[in-house]
Amino acid sequence: MATPGAREPSPRSSAVLFETEGKRLTDLPAELLEYILCSPVLSHVDISSVSCSCKWLHDACYARGKVWEHQFKLRWPRLQKYYRQNESYDWLKEFRTRHIAGLQIRRTVVSISRRFFTEVPCVGQVLGDSFAEIESLGAPEHFCEDELLSILNSDRSKSLTLKYYAKKILYFLRQKNILRSLKVFLEQPPEQQSALEGAVLVDQYCNPLAEITLEIISVQLDDIVDKVRKLLRVTNPSHPSLRALPGDCFAVEDFELQRQVVGALNAVLYEQLQYKGNECDFYNPMNSYIHQVLLRRTGIPISLSVLYMTLARKLGVHLEPVNFPNHFLLRWCQRERRSGDIYDYVYVDAFGKGKQLTAKECEYLIGHQVTADYYSAISTTKVLLRMVGNLLNIGKRGEGTEKSYQLLRDSLDLYLTINPDNVQYLLLQARLYFHLGIWPEKVLDILQHIQALDPSQYGAVGYLVQHTLEHIQHKKHPVEPDVKRRSALEHRDVQYSVGLIMKHKRSGYNCVIYGWDPKCTMSQEWITTMRVHQLTNGANQPFYNVLVQDGTCRYAAQENLEPHSAPLEIGHSEVGRYFSEFSETHYIANDELLTRYPEDMAETLGTVQELYHRLTPSPGNDRQNAQATGL
Repeated sequence: MATPGAREPSPRSSAVLFETEGKRLTDLPAELLEYILCSPVLSHVDISSVSCSCKWLHDACYARGKVWEHQFKLRWPRLQKYYRQNESYDWLKEFRTRHIAGLQIRRTVVSISRRFFTEVPCVGQVLGDSFAEIESLGAPEHFCEDELLSILNSDRSKSLTLKYYAKKILYFLRQKNILRSLKVFLEQPPEQQSALEGAVLVDQYCNPLAEITLEIISVQLDDIVDKVRKLLRVTNPSHPSLRALPGDCFAVEDFELQRQVVGALNAVLYEQLQYKGNECDFYNPMNSYIHQVLLRRTGIPISLSVLYMTLARKLGVHLEPVNFPNHFLLRWCQRERRSGDIYDYVYVDAFGKGKQLTAKECEYLIGHQVTADYYSAISTTKVLLRMVGNLLNIGKRGEGTEKSYQLLRDSLDLYLTINPDNVQYLLLQARLYFHLGIWPEKVLDILQHIQALDPSQYGAVGYLVQHTLEHIQHKKHPVEPDVKRRSALEHRDVQYSVGLIMKHKRSGYNCVIYGWDPKCTMSQEWITTMRVHQLTNGANQPFYNVLVQDGTCRYAAQENLEPHSAPLEIGHSEVGRYFSEFSETHYIANDELLTRYPEDMAETLGTVQELYHRLTPSPGNDRQNAQATGL
């Protein structure tokens, strides 16, 4: 370190003491020395070197002083929330622990690609023991999460494979914590369980990478409550809801005052803020996520009811959830004491702009009569079961996409956490895992649990047990990857190579190639369904595995593809499984894809040069060229 105008420090050490007007660094007062060592231009390497120079400087960098605290907070600013200002910490120890954890996590994430790569995307793939490896490192969980976030927040177009697996691990770790919080929530007495908190936990579990907290949601609801109070102040300046402080638990007893609250709430929610039921896109899962309901101001009956009920309670009006078939409702008692008579209640349709219905009018919503049981108030647990059940049904309705399988898995996890002995959904979970080829050991545990709960399921359980054991045995003898060399005679008709950005001539979609076959390898049924025989060259031409911009994976004929005139990044969730980097004109295959297509990157680079008259420099290009030419 040197002052302006001084000569550059000797390379022998970054801690060479400078002299200015005859003064050495060690001559400075401790406070000033500490201030200098907290300069943002000094890295942890610099501080380590300084502390090794002499005892005086070692003491100045003392672990419980400001120097290592500054280094820690400078390098990992997201972790500041885990440390209390008035407490003393061994900051050097904290720095070392976080640094070592980061190195270990990166090594683990890098190794995952080699062990779990498959040429064909496995929908709903999980990484099994890799999560346990991260947890076994012994580092604080927030250190692990911070390192994974650091990976994800690095240069967007680089380290794609590292980010791909870091994202999967972070997804799993957060879900595990949320599930733990849900179990704690369910152990609370029913009267202490908040439907809003439960809905937030469901939202968090299905969207673990989003920043969703009960605090953030509550602040947004408090803003709506303030708007309602502002309107109430105009109509009734002495209303008791105006005197309540945030967080107060109170109830407005007078029915007329309650009606004023409900009227003001309807005016703010549906007229001023324009909340409404989502009739056009009813089966969109975002309608069930409370943070999306607040963002988009639309939802389905149950999510809007949770929102409405929470707001009403903050304003002193007690509404109860009603598990009405096909249309979730709230009920509002019109007598001083709770009544068992369904006609003593007004039923609020939060989906229908807060419309108030009689018991008879509720039946008009669904077009048939129901028994009095359906008008009863239900517990928070049953509210969550219905909310999760809706998501589960949406997952079932999906078309076998990554998103639908993920939603089905997530909603089954949630449902079985709330109701762990539901045989129907346990069997569905076992079948789902079996179908996806994931967690065979867990499938056996689920099947054993089903057999204990319901011995009559012996047939279905026995079939799955047999085939799951076969799958476990097969995993012990993995098949060597199929290596495809372009120089082979049978591949002479293959024109394109992995990493090229393509456009489909007929459908118009943009995609990137991640695999190919010299002839169509799909079944005759698929060939007939997709009308491959109508193509000029039919099935007797190269076919390409492509990742499409819309998030799908397709198998396209060579005659239908052409290189994209203006290459662009493909926003597909599986890109990182196959490619390490986007290089402006093409994707660079990762080591695993290169193993399967060892000659393709040279072909891709040649095509790019020919098509775009330039080759964009990239850190990966020298390596790819060397591998392609055998150097």
